[in-house]
Amino acid sequence: MNESGDDGVVPEGGDDREDRGLTDRDRAVLSVERRSWPGPGAKERAIREQLGLSPVRYYQLLNALLDDPRALAHDPVTVNRLRRLREARRARR
Repeated sequence: MNESGDDGVVPEGGDDREDRGLTDRDRAVLSVERRSWPGPGAKERAIREQLGLSPVRYYQLLNALLDDPRALAHDPVTVNRLRRLREARRARR
C-alpha cells in the first residue's frame, strides 16, 4: 500500500477517482463504442439488448459523453477517436 491507502493498482479503464460521476450506463455506452462491429444491424441489436435503449437515445447519450471530461478520463482513446469522427462530419457539412 502507498501513503494514500490504496495498493496502487489501477483498474482497467482508468482510475476510480476519474470515474466518479460516470454512471454504469455511461461506461457501458463507451464499452459498446470500443468494440468493432460487423455491420450496423449487429451494433443496433446490441444497443437494444444490452443497454435497453433505442439507437436514437443511445447516440444522444454518446454525443453528450464526448463532451464530458469524465468520459475522456475514463477512455481517452475511444473518446478522442469519436471526437475526431464527429468533427470530420461537421467539417463536411
